[in-house]
Formats: sequence, C-alpha cells, structure tokens
Amino acid sequence: QVQLVESGGGSVRAGESLRLSCAAAGPPLNDYQLGWYRRRPGKERELVARANIRGESIILLDAVKGRFTVSRDNAKNALYLEMNNLNLDDTAEYYCNRASPFFDILWPWGRGTQVTVSS
Repeated sequence: QVQLVESGGGSVRAGESLRLSCAAAGPPLNDYQLGWYRRRPGKERELVARANIRGESIILLDAVKGRFTVSRDNAKNALYLEMNNLNLDDTAEYYCNRASPFFDILWPWGRGTQVTVSS
C-alpha cells in the first residue's frame, strides 16, 4: 500500500511562489502517472496536473497553465509541484496521488498541505 505525505505549503502573498513535495512510502512509483490535486474552500477536489511515466508535466487546469509545473524523481519516489505567481484562487489544500481524472483509481489520501494566498 502506498502512503503519501505532502509538504511545502504555507501562507504567501499573491505573486509569490511555493514548491510542494510529495513523498511516497511503499512500492516504486515508476510505472504510475502521478497527479497533484487541490480542494479549494467550498469546492470539490480537482486534478490540477499530472506527471506521466516519462516525467513530462501536463497541466490540466487552464487557471494554472503557465504558472504551475509538476515534476517527479523516481529515485526518491517523489513528486513536486512548482507554483509561481500565486493568486488568491490558488488557496487550497493540495494532495498528491495517482493521476485519475475520474477519481476511481486512487491510493489512500494523505493529509495534504495547505496553501493560503493573501493579497
């Protein structure tokens, strides 16, 4: 069973940057597409971006294109989300997991990491 631990969140001002990390304990993740999700206040969880098996960053939300980049380090069983030029709408709890657009093939969720953006 994969256990996921997200970190790197915090409180920042609009326009600033953060880098989120996801550490996975358990079997190697090399063969899985990995994703970053977020749940904004009062909203459903959404899949923000995914890293395919080759490590390519694929951004799925138009709202973050050009600002977010996802990367992975298979040697460390880790996933990262680089977030630049943050805005108020990026305030959310961020989670990593398998990239599953229909939310039907997932590992147990970690606790997430909170990102709060203020003006």
